[in-house]
Amino acid sequence: MKWDDIYFGVDYYPEHWPGERWETDARLMKEAGFDAVRMAEFAWVKMEPELNRFCFEWLDDAITLFASYGLKVILGTPTATPPAWIIESAPEILPVNEKGGRLGFGGRHHDCQSNAEYRKHAVRIVTALAEHYKDNSAVIGWQIDNELGNSHEDLCMCESCRSKFHEWLIKKYITIENLNECWGTIFWSQTYSGFHQIPAPRITPNSHNPSLLLDWKRFCSDLIIEFQQLQIEIIHKICPNHFITHNFMSFFDKIDYFGLATNLDFIGYDQYPGGFWLKDSAFLPPFELAAGLDLMKGLKDKPFWIMEHQAGPAGWETLGPTPRPGQLRMWTSLSVARGADAVFYFRWRSCLFGTEQFWHGILPHSGIPGRRYDEIKKTISELRPVMSKLKGLKSQSNVAILFSYEQNWAIEIQPHHPDLDYIQQIKKYYAYFYDRNIAVDFISEESNFSKHSLIIAPLQFLTNERLVERFKTYVSNGGNLVLTMRTGVKDDNNVCLDSHLPGPFSDLLGIEILDYDCLRELSVQVSLDGKIAGTAQKWCDIISLKSAKAIAHYNGEYYKGVPAATVNALGAGQSYYIGFEPDDALMSNIMDLITSELNIEPIAATPKNIEISRRTSKKGNYYFVLNHSGEKVEFTPNPGWKAVLGSDVLEPYGITVYYF
Repeated sequence: MKWDDIYFGVDYYPEHWPGERWETDARLMKEAGFDAVRMAEFAWVKMEPELNRFCFEWLDDAITLFASYGLKVILGTPTATPPAWIIESAPEILPVNEKGGRLGFGGRHHDCQSNAEYRKHAVRIVTALAEHYKDNSAVIGWQIDNELGNSHEDLCMCESCRSKFHEWLIKKYITIENLNECWGTIFWSQTYSGFHQIPAPRITPNSHNPSLLLDWKRFCSDLIIEFQQLQIEIIHKICPNHFITHNFMSFFDKIDYFGLATNLDFIGYDQYPGGFWLKDSAFLPPFELAAGLDLMKGLKDKPFWIMEHQAGPAGWETLGPTPRPGQLRMWTSLSVARGADAVFYFRWRSCLFGTEQFWHGILPHSGIPGRRYDEIKKTISELRPVMSKLKGLKSQSNVAILFSYEQNWAIEIQPHHPDLDYIQQIKKYYAYFYDRNIAVDFISEESNFSKHSLIIAPLQFLTNERLVERFKTYVSNGGNLVLTMRTGVKDDNNVCLDSHLPGPFSDLLGIEILDYDCLRELSVQVSLDGKIAGTAQKWCDIISLKSAKAIAHYNGEYYKGVPAATVNALGAGQSYYIGFEPDDALMSNIMDLITSELNIEPIAATPKNIEISRRTSKKGNYYFVLNHSGEKVEFTPNPGWKAVLGSDVLEPYGITVYYF
């Protein structure tokens, strides 16, 4: 494939700069070591200033110029920014919010992706672009739209979306009687006599039916996946030799990313360690950066590309912090270590106008190269030889965390405790393994469970028979499974089961839960082997043993002495149940117990703030050691490890790569 030789790229907007500047930029990119540029994803009005008048000459000139410097081009379809003339001709394209108000033109994603008129415009521009560039040897691939699902938090609730929702429901439930039964619409006299009566879930005096809300989230995700597929099919037909990707956003929860990833050649990812949107810290904690990258790797169980990598301080109306000297190099190495085959930086030069004037690029507003340019140039020259040996390869861990968008949506609808958050729960378990240098894969319900000796599946709130049987088979064949509080509560329709918790998981876990306690403004101590091991937060399941054994007990409230965590043997494996959210101390103690029993070992021991991850080549392993601190740190490698980049002494934000 002709994109095998792409390792580093940059996001460039020729429409923002005078044509006489383009060659200077192309020369500087080539001198820095870049292989490719991404262009045009926001340039619809420049390419089609009025209906069916296509103006690609400027883009032709830019592509020709950059190709003359050996730079390949990835084109973005511009459907995130329909121009004003389209909105003027069809204002119904604008999305409607949950209050029933139609949003205005401006920003981006000011569109309803179900709207038939908008889709006609999208098909026209994507078809014209693909036809024009299908034989251009410099163009090697496409990015669909930009960060799909972003920009309208509650998604669109217009009449077009409502009508499409009805079609989606008819396909799923066939009859209105079946829907009424599955949703329990007899409650509050919400029974429907026809699908046409079902609303989009705009704001009501109280709360919507949880079953309606969950299906609405499923529908919205499917709608966006369908909108992407519409474009994929056009490009595949016209440009069969080009790759197609899309830029994903970590744990963004509006779309089932496993579904969105299915028909892409590989995942694109936007990696921003620091930004104005962060509330609690200047930069994301290192474990969250790693978790986002590992999730991207898990979506297709293969390496991915970074389509936007932070290159400077990020800002709109307010700014995030400036990356410290060495951080861009270290963050880039982190991306490569956890599965990135290529890294594109956003953006090349800080723009002089528009919303993102202060979203800084490699070059400042002046366009004169400085510290960030020099650091990225060094990074490219150092990492390219290592990356050439890793292209297309990934490492697999013995440990996996099951991630489910549907479980997340159901918990969002009814979190029980106001602070209970599915994604934060996932990250909490991930952080345990990260802190101990134990590699983790993210998997879906459809993944091959047998690849992993331990699977953590928090908050399995929704239940279906197929998943229960898959878990039983996995454990019976020697797998080890950890389930947690709020497991087996509801069926797939978001309706409570008429059985004791954990519902159909009871035999697998060997327990029953006859009562539980939502911990509002209190916590409960938990003991292991008779010693206080930490504190349960947010929730306590009050567990009765059947065939399971207790491994932890509550040490407070009316359920003092009652089992808090259990283990149950089934076939050749065992299943654990943790009936609470642990604080940090309790997480360490309970998971240390489990991992020690299963002989799960870290990659290597590291000092504080030092991260290590592994990527496997055809002949051996590459170990990336990353210093997330601003202090010099010494690392002791395992016997036989040979440094191929850096040394045993890591400078502030330094990196060392070992081979063994």
